[in-house]
Amino acid sequence: MTQTPLKVTSQDQHIVVPGTWEQFKSIQKGFEDSRGVRLFYFEGTIELLMPGREHEIFGHVIGYLVTTYLIRQGIFFQPTGAMTQEQEGTASAQADQSYCLDSIKLIPDLSIEVVFTSGGTSKLKRYQALGVSEVWIWQDGVLKLYHLGTDGYGEVNQSQLEALRDLDLDLLRRCILIGETNLSEALRVFQQEIG
Repeated sequence: MTQTPLKVTSQDQHIVVPGTWEQFKSIQKGFEDSRGVRLFYFEGTIELLMPGREHEIFGHVIGYLVTTYLIRQGIFFQPTGAMTQEQEGTASAQADQSYCLDSIKLIPDLSIEVVFTSGGTSKLKRYQALGVSEVWIWQDGVLKLYHLGTDGYGEVNQSQLEALRDLDLDLLRRCILIGETNLSEALRVFQQEIG
């Protein structure tokens, strides 16, 4: 018996189609038992994303590092991962990682997006409609932070969230890159540096 070789998808698969909120909810219901498919909706656009291997690696590496920092600093948090964040009829998103900080909330304080195919800062409008205080985007080996103000999101050099204000972003970026190939080493370096 010949065995079919295992195929690992390294590239994201991304589909964008126009549609209504009702159509989005039907598609969402059809995919509710499908692990690995993320769905988004905003302004008449439905997006389906099947993250590839690298996308998932970076999402988890960033999540491990942020979680490690919060634990080491003794900060109360609830990791909400890729849970669906929704504003009925307006927007729906599933970040790669998300966190409620200092208290449990329906919409997380922080959403983290890994971008390989497209979207980048265009995703910010969707998160603004949801009221997410801060969005971090990892794209092309660069981590950028966006904080929600009265005029929408503005790029910031340091987190404006009280729980993450003292996080050394240069260290975080360096450890994310280390973690791409060796998460244990990334965590060792990160923990050693944050004390």
